[in-house]
Amino acid sequence: MEQDKSEQAQQETQSSYIKMKKFKFVMLLFFLVFLTAGITTFALAFGDEKAVNVGVTERSEFQKLYEAYDKLNQNYYKDLDQDKLVNGAINGMIDSVGDPYSDYMNEEEAKKFQESISSSFEGIGAEIQEKDGYISIVSPIKGSPAEKAGLQPNDIITKVDDKSIQGMSVTDAVLLIRGEKGTKVTLTIQRPGQDKPMEVTITRDEIPIETVYAEMKDNGVAEIQITSFSENTYKELTEALNEMNDKGMKKLVLDLRQNPGGLLDQAVKISNLFVPEGEVLFQVKDSNGKVEKYVSESGQKVEVPTAVLVDEGSASAAEILSAAVSESNDIPLIGTKTFGKGTVQTAETFKDGSNMKFTTAKWLTPKGNWIHEKGIKPDVEVKMPDYAQLPYINPDKELKEEDLSDSVKTAEQMLKALDLDPGKVDGYYDADTTAAVKEFQGENDLEVTGTLNGETILKLMTDLREKLKENDPQLKKAIEVLNKDQ
Repeated sequence: MEQDKSEQAQQETQSSYIKMKKFKFVMLLFFLVFLTAGITTFALAFGDEKAVNVGVTERSEFQKLYEAYDKLNQNYYKDLDQDKLVNGAINGMIDSVGDPYSDYMNEEEAKKFQESISSSFEGIGAEIQEKDGYISIVSPIKGSPAEKAGLQPNDIITKVDDKSIQGMSVTDAVLLIRGEKGTKVTLTIQRPGQDKPMEVTITRDEIPIETVYAEMKDNGVAEIQITSFSENTYKELTEALNEMNDKGMKKLVLDLRQNPGGLLDQAVKISNLFVPEGEVLFQVKDSNGKVEKYVSESGQKVEVPTAVLVDEGSASAAEILSAAVSESNDIPLIGTKTFGKGTVQTAETFKDGSNMKFTTAKWLTPKGNWIHEKGIKPDVEVKMPDYAQLPYINPDKELKEEDLSDSVKTAEQMLKALDLDPGKVDGYYDADTTAAVKEFQGENDLEVTGTLNGETILKLMTDLREKLKENDPQLKKAIEVLNKDQ
């Protein structure tokens, strides 16, 4: 009995000791946590600024950027928009690269860009690029106000509504040029080979992204034009091919003129249609010199004899397709040398919807050629007639007898190209010019005044485009080459 009491007392003592040890341990742990928190708070409040970098890899190369940001925020004479500061810093980094194909777009600009490749947008309908501080036309979109106004590849836009855009980014220029349907924008254009700039007033319109146009010519020759590579281009092309097959297509002219490029995946899918399985479509060379080859896969193939039309407005994805069919399937290229864009861009979208597009690699032709800033030389070179390069005449400005100007000279050249006789082509609006204008107005049921006003000028330019289409020397040569190879 005594032994039991003794054991019970011993157990109670041990239990009390254990409880005491647990209590001390908990208190000690609490004290350590409290002490650590206190030290951290003190360090953050009074210690060196580096304390904020605990657990974060320090990037010393950004210290100068942080300092500049803080100085502006703290000392600028008025409140600053922090988002604008950050966007400006990213823009500055991209601009410093010196690459016209790398760009940063804020949320609004990124949204507009996405619209331009997916559905439709409102504007003038022209692909532009920045090069050496200038904004220039890569290519106008087929049927767009820009094309109707006579804008051409390599035209330099110096002003938008009398505001200089020299040194401006592409995205900033686009925001000025685009606008609501029905509104007007005046571009000051410097065309290569011309001494004086010209003003072109264009009425903005909705630009639908329909990219494939098909037409059956004589003797089973189908002409299919691809104006750009957007989300549905491959689908549009296969539908056009099926339609032309149903109409008895025996030969095909694929028209890539004035095609500024677009989505790479669409160009790859379309290249597959024209290149035998297993043949190289193009190659990509990254910054480390590693080269990856992309080859044609099995599937639907175009079996009829084909020729491809190219010109100085054929760029980027259009050049990838041109090089693929030329070097991997001996399909002849006809026209003039292409634009020469041999780089690949990657787009990174940030959480706020903004977007950074930058060059990540070079693309090479199937035979390993880099065509950047050199272009692709066609197998058969055929130039367009001189009148295809004539500048735009502003229909808002009236031209009349006794006037002397470059616009008068352009009008005389147009009249002559339409087989009318304006007399000496010298820029002087004389009696012969008046007679030619009257003849043109009479033939087209216009008011016969002998004066070049808006309606007459627009009709003059429209008829010239129609004549060029009907007497297209590059298309005629392509059909000739196909018939010869038969």
